[in-house]
Amino acid sequence: MLRRIGTSLYGQVLVATLLGVLLGYFHHDAGIAMKPLGDGFIKLVRMIAGPIIFCTVVGGIAGMRDVKTVGRAGLLTLLYFEVVTTLALLLGLLVVNVVKPGVGMNIDPATLDPRAAADYLRGNTVHSVSDFFLAIIPSSPVDAFVRVDILQILCVSVIFGFALQALGATVAPVVSLVDSLSQVLFRIVALIMRVAPIGAFGAMAFTVGNFGVDRLKPLVLLIACFWITCALFVVIVLGIATRLAGVSLWRLLRYIRDEILVAFGTSSSESVLPRLVAKLEAAGVDRSIVGLVIPAGYSFNLDGTAIYLSIATLFIAQATNTHLGFSQQAVLFAILLVTSKGSAGVAGAALIVLAGTLAATGTIPVGGVALILGIHRFMGEGMAVTNSIGNAVATLVIGRWTGHLDTEQLDRCLSNVPHAVGGVPLDPV
Repeated sequence: MLRRIGTSLYGQVLVATLLGVLLGYFHHDAGIAMKPLGDGFIKLVRMIAGPIIFCTVVGGIAGMRDVKTVGRAGLLTLLYFEVVTTLALLLGLLVVNVVKPGVGMNIDPATLDPRAAADYLRGNTVHSVSDFFLAIIPSSPVDAFVRVDILQILCVSVIFGFALQALGATVAPVVSLVDSLSQVLFRIVALIMRVAPIGAFGAMAFTVGNFGVDRLKPLVLLIACFWITCALFVVIVLGIATRLAGVSLWRLLRYIRDEILVAFGTSSSESVLPRLVAKLEAAGVDRSIVGLVIPAGYSFNLDGTAIYLSIATLFIAQATNTHLGFSQQAVLFAILLVTSKGSAGVAGAALIVLAGTLAATGTIPVGGVALILGIHRFMGEGMAVTNSIGNAVATLVIGRWTGHLDTEQLDRCLSNVPHAVGGVPLDPV
């Protein structure tokens, strides 16, 4: 058992995360000094995420005989994302209204420093729907990759893929080059994941060392409320979704447990994007579906972020005695439906969206962000894990509903049969 833990990515990341907690707790300064390790790992993953999305999407679309399938899958994907995100927001609002973690804090809004939210509000006003969709179009293909804007990279990839598909056999060498490049990129991912334990160690040591466990005590109810809501969402909402798709949620969670732990350790769902792409392809989901659902999900299907925003926003209202009736909460829900879209899957991005949401309400003090700053990172792990699981489930569901899921291959993967993607072996579960 100990040997298995020591040789598996899951075990290595688990041990590294625990060591990071211990270092941050007993030696605060040393823990804070480990921050570059976590940041460096996330930068390595972000470096490779754009090219992998491009090759996966282009290769998938170029290899499809019926281009209408992509259009149907895209519409079904957006519909699924909207329904699931709505359920996440509603569940978050329901739980925070029942538990009321902020009631009794009696924070005077006048005592809150608005400068605490200034950095998060700068340049982050709520855009119109047209502005949002225009932002998906990059100023140039190169710019999309330089800024690692996932939606813009997806836009470029889809257009390039359709162009290759329309040209057919005349561009076969280009398609072959993309497929070969994809194999190289997945090999790079395998190399990067070898340092995942170091990244998880650094990120966790910094979190505990910088913020300290003592700062959790006054707000432990809020943290517990958030984590319980995430667990309920995964078990109930995602459990129903996987059942409708004929997939066992528990077997899926076991299959992607490495990715779940890396997301937890780094507080970033983006850190496991390449691995999720590889594993879901290996599980029998058609490449075109994986390439469409996963990148889009990182902007439109951030379930953990949606839960966080609904709970944090209402918590701040309760803590500052800002009464929100049913109609006002309905307006808040409508705002959250917009602001919860398009936030990056990296640690800290949710604070920016939270500040923008508070500003959009016009009633909840924006300075209330200061109440969340000290504990945000302790909820970041839950957001990253829930976002990652949600996008894995979405890919399997869309693959099943569109008829682009090899159920026999999926069963073999979920039954611990070793597998590989593009000649690159993945760790057996």
